[in-house]
Amino acid sequence: MEIDKYIESGVIESYLLGSASDKEIEELMHLKERFPQVALAMEEIEADISHITMNLGVPPPPSTFNKIEDRVNELIQTPFSPYPDGRSKDHRSNTNSRENYIEVEGNSSHMRVHKIWRWLFLIVFLLGKIFLAFAIYFYLESRQYEQRVQELKQELLRMEQK
Repeated sequence: MEIDKYIESGVIESYLLGSASDKEIEELMHLKERFPQVALAMEEIEADISHITMNLGVPPPPSTFNKIEDRVNELIQTPFSPYPDGRSKDHRSNTNSRENYIEVEGNSSHMRVHKIWRWLFLIVFLLGKIFLAFAIYFYLESRQYEQRVQELKQELLRMEQK
């Protein structure tokens, strides 16, 4: 196995991004110990990824932190009860504490799409159906014309034979 090809294969990147399989991780750690080129490449790629995330990232809107902070403050002020009937933790039969969890539930299970995109999707869908109908129509017409041409050729051959 050539180390340069292994380094260029993308295994190091997938490891650093957290998408490598257990087998790939084990192989990478083994090669890292044996070959200093792998360890050096790993450090360089990690520095590149760090540079990209720190310098080229898009910062969130300024009001985002304030919204998060307000929501956290609301959660802190509201007493949390993991039970729907409002029992306190003294009345629990289960010893597992759920006080550190926050219930997350969305208002809707539907995806929201901007109104313009709805119309564009509808237009594309309808145009697709119209083009499909035309394609079927012209396909059937061409088959009919091909059959007619074959019939005329056979008739012409019969006329020439007479």
